[in-house]
Amino acid sequence: MAERKNTHGLSLTTHSNRTIVDIGDMEIWDGADLSLIRDTLTRLIEKERRKSVAIQMRSVKYVPSGFFGMLYDYFEQGVSIRLIRPQPRIANMLWFKRFFAPESGGSHVLCGDRRRETAAMALAGREAWEANSDSTELSHAKV
Repeated sequence: MAERKNTHGLSLTTHSNRTIVDIGDMEIWDGADLSLIRDTLTRLIEKERRKSVAIQMRSVKYVPSGFFGMLYDYFEQGVSIRLIRPQPRIANMLWFKRFFAPESGGSHVLCGDRRRETAAMALAGREAWEANSDSTELSHAKV
């Protein structure tokens, strides 16, 4: 496979043993952008043997239809996949709602249906507990 010369502002960073792919402020990804991301993930996962990758989604409002299927293929190979700060338009997509579970800090982890439900319930329980402990602290402070 030929090496890409133009990366369209794509950058890679590593945080907590996770490689983060960031395509910048691009709002709409087309087939060429998906190809760039696919080539990058393939290199990271197959050649560099990365087991955890994340994709920064802070600006993205549209992704090509093959994006989620591509991510799921990597997930089935045992790779941990996260999307960081997806826009509401992305987070409201049926595929996203079904296969991604929220985590703290605005990221969402790709998982199977049952694991997603369990993760969502655990996060909701933790948030309720944290909200409850905050209100308890506030009520004690007022006394």
